[in-house]
Amino acid sequence: MFSPARPTSRRTLMRQVGLGAIVATAAPWQAARAEGQSAAAPGGAGADIWSHEYWAKKGDVSLYMFRKRLGGPAAGEAPRPLLFLVHGSSLSSLTFDITPPGRGDYSLMNVFARYGFDVWTMDHEGYGRSSRTDGNSDVASGVEDLKAAMEVVQRETGQSRVHLFGESSGALRAAAFASARPDNVGRLALGALTYTGKGSPTLSKRAEQVEFYRTHNRRPRDREMIRSIFTRDKPGTSDPAVGEVLADAELKYGDTIPTGTYLDMTANLPVVDPRKVKAPALVVRGEHDGIATEEDLWDFYRQLPNADRQYAILPGLAHSLVFGINRQQFWHVMQAFLTTPPVVAV
Repeated sequence: MFSPARPTSRRTLMRQVGLGAIVATAAPWQAARAEGQSAAAPGGAGADIWSHEYWAKKGDVSLYMFRKRLGGPAAGEAPRPLLFLVHGSSLSSLTFDITPPGRGDYSLMNVFARYGFDVWTMDHEGYGRSSRTDGNSDVASGVEDLKAAMEVVQRETGQSRVHLFGESSGALRAAAFASARPDNVGRLALGALTYTGKGSPTLSKRAEQVEFYRTHNRRPRDREMIRSIFTRDKPGTSDPAVGEVLADAELKYGDTIPTGTYLDMTANLPVVDPRKVKAPALVVRGEHDGIATEEDLWDFYRQLPNADRQYAILPGLAHSLVFGINRQQFWHVMQAFLTTPPVVAV
């Protein structure tokens, strides 16, 4: 991982960040997922993973929230760092808490709970358990969702600042929220981000349906579409069996999802001005991600005003860092970023 304040050139950075530059140290474990219940920690972990469900209100819209940490909250305990996970366009918050039997650990919530974080996530409007409305759940709507969620987090923890991780359009939601509410954001990790969309093969293909997104607030999302997340960029970078488990879980909530972020990414980019993102930021991309070119992300990264920033390209990963075969590299990079001492600008 390489994080210069003033790198000499993008190509030099790519060679230094490049393939094989990041070594994962986090060991995988197997954890059982039971909604609303605790999952047993591995031997020697010292505490079980505690979980709880909450609801945020955005006017008449109810937003489902889920939380995990090692052990339940206790009076007088020292505050733990808060991590809020923001999902993307095609999946709900199950993105971050799926544990397929016999396939290793895929729950980002479990992983970071064991790292000592108090981990939260939410179904955005129109997704998962949250309210179905006539809205299309675009990036601006997602910012309002996060504002409502922060009220719950502050009430339950007494803290007003969280670290944020967003993947894909979740990265756009997270970055837009960080711009709107800088006082609520500690560190900001952006995975599978797109900035202008220039040169993106995925977005070029998706733009063929832009008129549908303009005229419909929901789009079909069937099993084949969920499977494609695991094969679209480069087959072999993700385990297709995990996609089947994810599809089983997601399709319980219906076979349509909002169009808003698809419309934003095909017709409205850029929707985030990097110069307004004041938090320390990590921009992380899978080697084979087809949603944004290296040039596009580098353009975003170089405009970030905070010298405490990092950029990483992870080998053997595609668009979804969370579901990748090499996801442990992503865990390692994000944990290091969230816990690194502040950079002093020079």
